Amino acid sequence: MNHDNYPDSYIRGILKTVKSIAMVGISPKDNRPSYFAFKYLLERSYRMIPVNPGQAGKEILGQKVYAKLSDIPEPMDMVDVFRASRFAAAVVDEAIAMSPRPAVLWMQLGVRDDAAAAKAEAAGLKVVMNRCPKIEYGRLSSEIGWIGVNSRTLSSKRAPLLGRGVQRMSLNRATMTGGATDAAERAVQKDDTGTKP
Repeated sequence: MNHDNYPDSYIRGILKTVKSIAMVGISPKDNRPSYFAFKYLLERSYRMIPVNPGQAGKEILGQKVYAKLSDIPEPMDMVDVFRASRFAAAVVDEAIAMSPRPAVLWMQLGVRDDAAAAKAEAAGLKVVMNRCPKIEYGRLSSEIGWIGVNSRTLSSKRAPLLGRGVQRMSLNRATMTGGATDAAERAVQKDDTGTKP
């Protein structure tokens, strides 16, 4: 797997099939990115399990916190690593030791460990690095486009609405990745050579 560029179909496939996610490194502070991501995914009907040894036995957003992955009493489909890259290998070892093993190991934005990823893949896990499932869900469901962010997806079809009130878009929406433009290619050439083409 090329961990520098994931096809939308790979990310969408993961987000559509996982139902339970253990987030390692979640913070109980409501102003931290891990808290935002946890809350967002919880609101999208994922079964979210917080893992933080300093908060074990407490609750975050109504979910019991566990000290480590092996303490979780139910199977997990995905482990989301919200720790620094230097801790990723230890989390991979914990995930591989789980029975049954999760199907996916996801490392958050800024978290990358190629050796740990190779070990996880050798154990049969799908791996995503340096991406955020919250951002990817929002991008692929077009929710992120509602606030003016370029999602890099093009579609003339209106997204299906899921009811009244705040809309929670689904991933059941086919989109096509937009292509590169001449201007974008010229900009890349300029960056590579330092001069205009």
